[in-house]
Amino acid sequence: MSTVVQPALPSLAQAADALRARLNLWAHQYYVMDEPTVPDAEYDSVFRELQALETAHPDLITPDSPTQRVIGAVMDGLPPVRHVVPMLSIHTETDTEATGAQAFDARVRHELGLAPSDPPVEYVAEPKFDGLAMSLRYENGRLVQAATRGDGEVGEDVTHNIRTIRQIPLVLPFDTPVSGGNNVPPLLEVRGEVYMRRADFDALNERQREHGGKTFVNPRNAAAGAVRQLDSGIAAQRPLSFFAYGLGAITPVGEGGPAFRTHYEVLQTLKSWGFPVAAQVQITQGATELVAYHQRVGASRDALPYDIDGVVYKVNSLLLQRDLGFKTREPRWAVAHKYPAQEMATKIEGIDVQVGRTGKITPVARLAPVFVGGVTVTNATLHNLFEIRKKGVRVGDTVIVRRAGDVIPEVVGVMPGNRVGYVPNFRMPNACPVCGSDVVREKGEANHRCTGGLFCAAQRKEAILHFAARRAMDIEGLGDKLVDQLVDANVIRTLPDLYRLGLTSLIALERMAEKSAQNVLAALEKSKQTTLPRFLFALGIRHVGEATAKDLARHFGVLDAIMDATEEQLLAVNDVGPVVAKAIHTFFGQPHNREVVEQLRACGVTWPEGAPAERAPQVLAGMTVVLTGTLPTLSRDAAKDLLEAAGAKVAGSVSKKTHYVVAGEEAGSKLARAQELGVPVLDEAGMLALLATGPGA
Repeated sequence: MSTVVQPALPSLAQAADALRARLNLWAHQYYVMDEPTVPDAEYDSVFRELQALETAHPDLITPDSPTQRVIGAVMDGLPPVRHVVPMLSIHTETDTEATGAQAFDARVRHELGLAPSDPPVEYVAEPKFDGLAMSLRYENGRLVQAATRGDGEVGEDVTHNIRTIRQIPLVLPFDTPVSGGNNVPPLLEVRGEVYMRRADFDALNERQREHGGKTFVNPRNAAAGAVRQLDSGIAAQRPLSFFAYGLGAITPVGEGGPAFRTHYEVLQTLKSWGFPVAAQVQITQGATELVAYHQRVGASRDALPYDIDGVVYKVNSLLLQRDLGFKTREPRWAVAHKYPAQEMATKIEGIDVQVGRTGKITPVARLAPVFVGGVTVTNATLHNLFEIRKKGVRVGDTVIVRRAGDVIPEVVGVMPGNRVGYVPNFRMPNACPVCGSDVVREKGEANHRCTGGLFCAAQRKEAILHFAARRAMDIEGLGDKLVDQLVDANVIRTLPDLYRLGLTSLIALERMAEKSAQNVLAALEKSKQTTLPRFLFALGIRHVGEATAKDLARHFGVLDAIMDATEEQLLAVNDVGPVVAKAIHTFFGQPHNREVVEQLRACGVTWPEGAPAERAPQVLAGMTVVLTGTLPTLSRDAAKDLLEAAGAKVAGSVSKKTHYVVAGEEAGSKLARAQELGVPVLDEAGMLALLATGPGA
């Protein structure tokens, strides 16, 4: 009888260390360098391999393992942390003009006793991030504690949350020489800023609105709230980032610590140790270059992916910093030079509504003009009726308006104590202000919408593009740019106008040659011969996708029966629930939409109609199938049609709930995921056999 020899524990430990090293390197390249070197699927595969190894051998788990970033522990409270080196604030220069930088340089030169003829002082200029100051303590290269600034002397222990931030290394190259000559010392405190990128902040607020949760005033508040959560699982769901900008406590030079000469050298060394450092950090000489830096960064401020409220100037020489010292707990060698505020108070003079491309009705506050973030703002979004109620906004209120970058200004809150007398609540209109169609809000949704999709001028471009899409009417050549020109020139007002286009009107458009115009007209003529499912899908009825359109056509047989159906009759259709039934009934209940349909018919758009089709055997009813790769004879669309006709749902990703994956040539991560989860994988022949006989054969 043979004996199975298990690997020795040191071999398992070495394997775990190797996996952790690979994952840490890839995470650094992805989150810090913004230069990913492996696909997500490969990272996930190695992560799961490490996770399985640690699960089987819990004694191999280390605090700095990538698997331990999201701990999910809930703390009773945030313990206090006394800073070994106080986290002091720096003086703020509120003069936002060039004179602010010039005044700082003059003070530094005066304190150093420099004459006008002496060389300029060398500074390091860097952005002033609008986030939460953080101190990270490393011992022997491992993150052991993260603390907020607090009052400068005592902060709060937020290690459990900071570990969830992918840009912050959990382990440093302590035993490995680092290029540049400075190795990580036994004790290292890195000071920096936790912040939230604008795109991540907007996405977070949108998710919060969709689920009726609390929205956040600005990225800084969202970041600060996440960092101070007692539950690290909550913090992990909020996308936080980090920039390093300095040091706290560190092993002295005589005991193995690095001998830094300049602040710039500190930043470059932090970067070599794996910490993200802002790309805008720059060495400058004297007041002239400080002014130029302030103006240059200010000009690009709106284009940055994160908020800054100024720039920071620091004397570069650490020896000169020591000579300059401190004044009332503020360093004389540094200053924060601010930019104009991006939040200001003003009064709401009225509330109007705007209709978006998809029919969404957005309330907009008309404001007493206010200068915010470098521009005069007269309107700000209120998002939806629930946001208005939640914030308690009414006409006449004094509110805080925020503008950041190219983002539409928004009302972030009401200043209390300014309302005089009773003011009624704002109510959404019952009719669209653009086309007069009904305005509805579906159950469970926060947004109100116009129901006149085919008629409403505000939705014109979106309706045309959807109508012309490949899976709808398939009008080749009718893309974004051409639709923009046609609508902006008022050539097309409703969908039937597409079929009234002539060669002359098309050639008159910019960059439209005669041959291209003829091709568009030919595509329009070809599209007139279609199918009922395609036509239904092309109408853009809310919640009616391709599969539902096919089910409707199969069930009713003719369009008129669908248009006249009650909600109860619609509920009899396969996979049509109350929300979808109401959306269809509401759509065809609008006279404008019915008129557009009749005009399209009059223009020659036609399709085969007949009695309701006998329902084909639904051999895959209730099953989920994923398509990946290129099949030998069937296109992706053709395969999807066959699967849906058999009752299957065709999904875009593989999960434990997937019943089959159909894989062709060059199948990618979906195939690997299926194999990992044990999901049955079929080729084209296997799929056709499944459709013919069903899964039980």
